[in-house]
Amino acid sequence: MGSNVVKSLELDTTEVGEAYQKEILIQQEMLKLEEGFPQPALHKICCSDGCNSADILAAFDDAIAAGVDIISLSVGGSSPRNYFDDPIGIGAFHSMKNGTPTSNSAGNSGPDLVSITNFSPWAFYVAASTIDRMFLTKLVLGDNQVYQDSISLNNFQMKDMQPIIYAEDAPNKAGGFTGSKSRFCFYPYSLDKSLVTGKIVLCDAFGRREAAQLIAGAAGTIITYEGSEVPPFPFPVPTSCVDTSSFSKIQQYMDSTNTPTAKIEQTIAVEEDSSPIVASFSSRGPYPITSDIPDITAPGVQILAAWAEKASALTGVAGDKIVAKYNIISGTSILADKTQYLTIFFSKEYDAGAADYIKFLCVQGYSTENLQLITGDNTTCTTNGTVWDLNIPSFTLSIKSGETVMRSFARTVTNVGSVDTTYKVKVTASRGLTVKVEPSDLTFKSDGQKLTFTVAASAVGNERMLSGSLVWDDGVFNVRSPIVAYASKP
Repeated sequence: MGSNVVKSLELDTTEVGEAYQKEILIQQEMLKLEEGFPQPALHKICCSDGCNSADILAAFDDAIAAGVDIISLSVGGSSPRNYFDDPIGIGAFHSMKNGTPTSNSAGNSGPDLVSITNFSPWAFYVAASTIDRMFLTKLVLGDNQVYQDSISLNNFQMKDMQPIIYAEDAPNKAGGFTGSKSRFCFYPYSLDKSLVTGKIVLCDAFGRREAAQLIAGAAGTIITYEGSEVPPFPFPVPTSCVDTSSFSKIQQYMDSTNTPTAKIEQTIAVEEDSSPIVASFSSRGPYPITSDIPDITAPGVQILAAWAEKASALTGVAGDKIVAKYNIISGTSILADKTQYLTIFFSKEYDAGAADYIKFLCVQGYSTENLQLITGDNTTCTTNGTVWDLNIPSFTLSIKSGETVMRSFARTVTNVGSVDTTYKVKVTASRGLTVKVEPSDLTFKSDGQKLTFTVAASAVGNERMLSGSLVWDDGVFNVRSPIVAYASKP
């Protein structure tokens, strides 16, 4: 690959558990390929009070001047901005014009639609989706009831059944706590250590990191959680997360015996057939400015990642001494690095260039004067064409509810694979979405050869979202493009 890559480093609130709301650093890694290991350098573009636009643009300029092959970062604002009011969009435009693709995270402000704030079409903005693996933690009660959850990551070995105690029955009275407070396990010193040590504590709320149980010497904890999807993460003690219905059944079991016991088993990995699905925490489109332009997702849930064991305990909880070289983490920030070479592939296969994006901006209403401020040349604007003429590997129809829309997309693709090969098209579409592709096959005779095809799509806006896909298949490789029709409110 290339000799230089700009990568991102994020202070992730999921891992640290503190109230940082911004990704802090762009890490520029100079891949000198000395024994295959990168030699990192850092560009700090943000501080605790925010990110200065001049610093962001300076980091882009430095990366471009260094001749990097890819720029990958994880920074975003709290609200959408016009393309040329956004320093990330401006920096990415300059890098694109210099032949350097940019990859950035979509953000962690889901699950609402139109929650993405990074969206300039000349860069890749990556949402987080699930993978074909999930983690399950099993809780076994003394009466052989079994419950499973996919929130806790438990790497502890609990060999025997342990006694259970309800947190309300174990308040730290000497510390001024009553059962009405201790039942939630929210407060670090709310539990009586003499009553809790060596037992599994049943808590009435989702305490997130369970510091109270850790301090009190609990053997484990059972907590209740009811709400939106939560990515799995490790706890400082063996933990089982159950819904309110299961929680009530566990309480009934405890009331039925004088010696309630349970065992929290080690987490196991199982196959997940429903993936990929966009994670609930991930920001998503349609784009606030141009709803006809889609973007991509990549695995961002339950990802095995390297962990700075000397800098932080595995859970980030004060008092937790457990460290590890790897952790299971989730978020869109880890995607910017993961998708950097995919970014190069897409930019070569569907090779939209500066002229294409300038035309796109012109039909969006940008003037020649505004464009020249950014391009730094004598670019002039024409208004011929549409935003969906942009040569990107996906297709979007934005329509009003109840209306029917027909649209034609022209795409030019470049062969980056085998020569003397023929790709045949396969189309799937949900009811209400009709798709026709011409021609139905593409035959490449040489490397770098360009061929054009047209997609004619029509959609009825009776559903909020219709989806389909177009796949080019040569018998060995499948090249898939999503097709989405999005119905806005009338």
